Order: sequence, then structure tokens, then C-alpha cells
Amino acid sequence: MTERRQVERRCQGRLGEPSAGAIDRQSVKTATQSKEGGGDGNNKIKGRKRHLLVDTLGLIVAVVVTAANVDDRLGLLALWKHYFAEGVTRLRKLWGDGGYRAEWLHVWVWSLKRTHKIAVEGVEHTGQGFQVVPHRWVVERTFAWLLNYRRHRCDYEVLTANSEAMIQISMIHLLLKRLA
Repeated sequence: MTERRQVERRCQGRLGEPSAGAIDRQSVKTATQSKEGGGDGNNKIKGRKRHLLVDTLGLIVAVVVTAANVDDRLGLLALWKHYFAEGVTRLRKLWGDGGYRAEWLHVWVWSLKRTHKIAVEGVEHTGQGFQVVPHRWVVERTFAWLLNYRRHRCDYEVLTANSEAMIQISMIHLLLKRLA
């Protein structure tokens, strides 16, 4: 998937690897009895969370699926570990919501400054009603793209690794449609 994302970025006049991105999570119900389950107390959903790291075009850089009771900040750590495991280090700026604010997370990010210069900025929703939130709308649009696939309305997989693979397959399909 990395190669397809790089080709699409180059077609859009960008460098192959992103320097900025957005992070968010989505809670979905599970349709099967899985080992990794739990309840998201914030959204009142029993199931799983999909944590996405996308570039500024909305293309998935990293995806992690966890139980719904896993904290958003721990999901962010898993995303970063997945991102760093690929050996990519160009990412410099991330935008997220208020769920990623924690002192221990900022200390951990600060410890990365020696090797990876990443800044996490919280972009808050202001006012009432629907508003397009700067920088964060990109990841929300990516979730909407994924929900166009009926398979992603609910998590049907027993293993979280299979859920991650299905999300990546859907993104590959979107990229192939763009290239065709």
C-alpha cells in the first residue's frame, strides 16, 4: 500500500512521504464474538476502535484496530510504533482532537525529539453544530470513504489484524480506482 500511496502523492504534485498528517479514531460495533472487545464509554459503543494516521490528502499512512476500551492516547502510541516500524521518519506535524492531550504523552513525544521531530497539535471544535475543523476534516473524510464499503459499517473480523488488513485493502481499492 505504501507504494500506491507514494504514486498517488506524486500524481498530486507532492513528495512521496508526507510531512504532516491527521490522527483520529472511530468506534464501531462488532458483529462477532472476538477476544479484543470492550466498551467505549465516551460513545457508548461496545466493540472496537479504528485508529487512523492519514496524510494531508487523506491517504492512510498507518492503521491500528484495538478494543473499544483502549484509551485514544494508547492507540496513538500503537500508530506511531507501526509508523516507525516501516522506517519512515519524514513526518513532522500531526493534528488531532482533544482526546490526545495528556502530560505523559507530551513527555513521550518530547523524548522522540532526538530521533523524530514530531509535533502534535490539538485542533478543537469551536461553537455548536456542525463545523469543518481545520486539518482534522481530512481524517474524517477518510473514515467516510471507508464507510462507503459496507464491510466497514460494523467490524466482522475475529482478529484485529484482519480488521486492519480489510481497511488497507479498501484503501488500496480506492487508490487503484484513482489511478485507473
